[in-house]
Amino acid sequence: MEDNEELNEAQNDNSPTEDSTDIEDTNNALTKVTGMYKDWFLDYASYVILERAVPAIEDGFKPVQRRILHALKELDDGRYNKVANVVGHTMQYHPHGDASIADAMVQIGQKDLLIDTQGNWGNILTGDRAAASRYIEARLSKFALEVVFSPKITEWQLSYDGRKKEPVNLPVKFPLLLAQGAEGIAVGLSTKVLPHNFNELIDASIKHLRGQRFQLYPDFPTAGIIDISAYNDGLRGGKIRVRAKISQKDKNTLIINEIPYGTNTSSLIDSILKANDKGKIKIKKIEDNTAADVEILVHLPGGISPDKTIDALYAFTACESSISPLGCIIENNKPLFIGVSDMLRQSTDLTVELLKAELEVKLSELEEQWHFASLERIFIENRIYRDIEEEETWEGVISAIDKGLKPHTKHLKRAVTEEDIVRLTEIRIKRISKFDIDKAQQHLDSLEQSIAEVKNHLENLIDYAIDYFKNLKAKYGKDRGRKSEIRIFDDIEATKVVIRNTKLYVNREEGFVGTSLRRDEYVTDCSDIDDIIVFTKDGKAMVTKVDSKTFIGKNIIHVAVFKKKDKRTTYNMIYRDGKGGPTYIKRFNVTSVTRDRLYDLTPGKANSLVYYFSANPNGEAEVVTVNLRQAGSIKKLKWDIDFADVLIKGRASKGNIVTKYTVKRIELKEKGVSTLKPRKIWFDDVVRRLNVDGRGELLGEFRGDDLLLIVNQKGMAKTVQPTLTSRFEDDMIILEKWNPHKPISAIYWEGEKERFYVKRFLIDQGNREDMFISEHPKSYLELVSTDWRPVVEIEFSKPRGKDAKPNLIVDLEDFISIKGIKALGNQLTTEKVKNINLLDPLPYEEPEAPEANEIEVVDEEDMSLASNKTPKGKTDDDQDPEIDGEGQTALF
Repeated sequence: MEDNEELNEAQNDNSPTEDSTDIEDTNNALTKVTGMYKDWFLDYASYVILERAVPAIEDGFKPVQRRILHALKELDDGRYNKVANVVGHTMQYHPHGDASIADAMVQIGQKDLLIDTQGNWGNILTGDRAAASRYIEARLSKFALEVVFSPKITEWQLSYDGRKKEPVNLPVKFPLLLAQGAEGIAVGLSTKVLPHNFNELIDASIKHLRGQRFQLYPDFPTAGIIDISAYNDGLRGGKIRVRAKISQKDKNTLIINEIPYGTNTSSLIDSILKANDKGKIKIKKIEDNTAADVEILVHLPGGISPDKTIDALYAFTACESSISPLGCIIENNKPLFIGVSDMLRQSTDLTVELLKAELEVKLSELEEQWHFASLERIFIENRIYRDIEEEETWEGVISAIDKGLKPHTKHLKRAVTEEDIVRLTEIRIKRISKFDIDKAQQHLDSLEQSIAEVKNHLENLIDYAIDYFKNLKAKYGKDRGRKSEIRIFDDIEATKVVIRNTKLYVNREEGFVGTSLRRDEYVTDCSDIDDIIVFTKDGKAMVTKVDSKTFIGKNIIHVAVFKKKDKRTTYNMIYRDGKGGPTYIKRFNVTSVTRDRLYDLTPGKANSLVYYFSANPNGEAEVVTVNLRQAGSIKKLKWDIDFADVLIKGRASKGNIVTKYTVKRIELKEKGVSTLKPRKIWFDDVVRRLNVDGRGELLGEFRGDDLLLIVNQKGMAKTVQPTLTSRFEDDMIILEKWNPHKPISAIYWEGEKERFYVKRFLIDQGNREDMFISEHPKSYLELVSTDWRPVVEIEFSKPRGKDAKPNLIVDLEDFISIKGIKALGNQLTTEKVKNINLLDPLPYEEPEAPEANEIEVVDEEDMSLASNKTPKGKTDDDQDPEIDGEGQTALF
């Protein structure tokens, strides 16, 4: 009645309601369909969520995957089936197109767990697609046959057309969802469960059954390096970072042999080429040699740092990506958001229930077999079959057998039914004539033993489940070790690793800086993501983004690329405070500022003027001469000031007064040295990077010319500057501050002579690398030490039929003198060696290092500045006449 009233109102208004549609039938009657679209959309959304996109927790399958596995089981005869035939068979259960079924089947096959594949099934490493379904074949794997199917405990339902029966859920006795992973987008929600390691899942299931704690982390088929510090158990809001595995093949070649999950070699190479085109990185060419394993060679131009390029690849290409997991599953026909730990617990508990159901079915079958075997023995042994010879009716036969059995059935576990008697009448005469009482008893004993075993398993169900998981690991986990390496990543600052892809220019008088001012003064190479810092003659400073042309202020005196949080670059300045005001001196750092904001480095009075300014990347403090104008009775018109006597303060500090009289000019008298202490450098083994923040092992205090010594397992020794962007390979065995006077002792197996050799040598030149063992393919490094006086113990092998020689202690300092790095060395022994052990070294007092309180190691961007004598971008010939030394401008 209310609906009719609303309809009449709508007709009177001659305007349709917002949420209704009027449909005119043949009788000109109108039918209201208010809310129909809302219901339809809800039905559609529910269908997509439950029937297409999100997997069920019970078996870890989406419906299409479950139907594919069921079709494969129905077709299974041990031989391969054409995928096209499997797809056609699956369409009896899945009311969708063959293409979607074939794609889903290929995805299952590529995970190499449930389907045994044959033919070209595509390549997850290169992104190549599988061949057409008529050309490739498949069958169920042995693992799938053992774990996924158990028809006797499966719940069945009618297929969509009612002609067939299909499983509601497959009885999967393994955390398959976590092993394969799952991804899907539904209406209003999505899911992204990442794949995990097969053996780790089994170990976690066992720990759960034992009541122990466990942790699960993803493991990807494409391998790579992963940072799981923010994984958050796979819940919404979590994140993992994935990186390609990049190593240095030689000084001009990088090799990528593992790629991040979610990418392939084609897309990875495309991202590298795009970054090169944009100038973020600089490469010569790329070779893709990927076959069964990934191998991408990245060739670098001369003069490009491999370490810096590796960081740039992570920063600007698909070599690093972030993946956000989202644990959404279907439980009891409802979507549920849970973490991977809860998924594993539920899956493991369900496995226990399934194992229990299988045991109960098996027990029932065994007891039924025992019951009938006992009846059969009674029937034949007591010749009850003779009692039916005179019976003329079927009822009489049944009654006679029942009467004959009764005296002998007291020990049976259940009553004898008519079905049992009917089965007895079906026993053939041949079987009766060949009946063997002893064999019958043995069969009964065997059944009783099996029944007792099954009952024991039921009573100790948890132990049985643990043994089940252990058996799975032993049978199928042999070649399923972890592929993705777990490591904590270091944060890469894009501005520190981007290639300087453009040039910065300045027009000092007009006050413009930018990359398009090619007719003006060149400043430095920079990148388009850099910030620059600019100082003007009136004591103003600004930090701004690199652009084609930016106005800062007239009379620019200094421009440079700005490094955020830079506490090392120190600015020395002498300025006049206002017109006719006193002159001040100050030293300051600029560590953090607001971009595009103009900062005043003076107290702010009008007509302030900077007399002298210098930018010092390593805290240098020069000596300047102050010249005053002759005025009145001034007695001292000239004196020297050492900036080392001025404390380094903040940007806004006023400074110390120099004079209240008028300054004529200020001249540079003596270049400065660093006033900063040597910097302590640590090595963090977790991220395998150097740092100055106190993380990891202290390597020492480094001056500007100090180097690091690196020795690896291949027998390579090299000395490098301690830059914070340096990368260190996994085969590194020595990392320490290099002492050029300290010998390196090494014992190695010489492949050609097949003997152990010992050598002691010095590295006589820094910033190079040398191989110190022979290049024979069978040569290998056994032991290396940087102790001053190392001692080793040699354990000899035991000859057949003889006692082994006693262990020999060798003082390597006495055994061999220091020789060249390319020397062969001395043969250690002619005997067969079992082990060589490094013992505690002999005592030695190292000479005290001289005090180092002025020079310090410089940052990677400042390495070249430490040795240059001219401003960056200038030569001695084209120095500005007002430049007195490195970055120091004298203004008169």
